[in-house]
Parts: sequence; structure tokens; C-alpha cells
Amino acid sequence: MIVLVVLFIAGSFLASTILGPKRSNSAKRAPYECGIVPETEPVERFSTKFYLVAMAFIVLDVEIVFLYPFFTTYLRLGVYGLAAMGVFLLVALVPFGYLLSTGAVSWGPAKEYVARAAERVLRASGMPDVNAPSANDDNEVAA
Repeated sequence: MIVLVVLFIAGSFLASTILGPKRSNSAKRAPYECGIVPETEPVERFSTKFYLVAMAFIVLDVEIVFLYPFFTTYLRLGVYGLAAMGVFLLVALVPFGYLLSTGAVSWGPAKEYVARAAERVLRASGMPDVNAPSANDDNEVAA
């Protein structure tokens, strides 16, 4: 069967090379692949954060594709299945944690919202406010 697959692939490439038109022009040689041919250069380039977010999206999609069948059969898989899924989740979520730690998904209004939310959580947990005056400040002002 593998031989048939290899023969089909080789035959397809050979047929397209022999039978395909060989009229090359500047539009076919341009790096832009589809759509309207650009008349000007773009104003700015995409940030690398865009690509990191796209890769994180793909990783999380693949993770969900594997998680759904696992959760439908996890009782029959037992401890081995649970351990295997734990390793898979660790391998899939460590790169996502790296993206979060480097700030790849922190930009725009969401970044400001997260900073405000984190500040409220820290205050609610008993952490002192950095901007609030301390007891030592009152003593220094009175002196």
C-alpha cells in the first residue's frame, strides 16, 4: 500500500510538471500569494506577538481535540490514562505559560484591565497598596 501511495505522489508531480503550463510572469513570481496585488508597502509589519498568539491558539485547539475523547472514556483508561493525559497537559500548557510570562498576550486595553484586576486581588488578599501612605510617612511629616 505504501508503494502505491509513493507511486501516486510521484506520478502526480510528474504529470503536473509535464502537462502544466510553463508561462511565467511577474505576477506568478511575486511573493504575494493571493488576493489583490498590493500597490504600496504596508504601513507596519505584524508583530511577532501575533504569531505567538496564533501558535498558542493552535496548541490549545489540539489540546481540546485530545481532551474530548479522553473525558468520554476516562473511566475505562484508569490510572494509566490519567497519567498519560497529565503528561500531555503539562507538555501542552508549559509553552502557553511561557507565552503568558513573556507578555505575548499582554497588549492594548486588556493589559490595563489585567493590571487593575491584579491590583484589586492583591489588596483583597491583604497585600499593602504601594501608593498608600504608610505609618512611617506620618511620623516623618510630623517631625
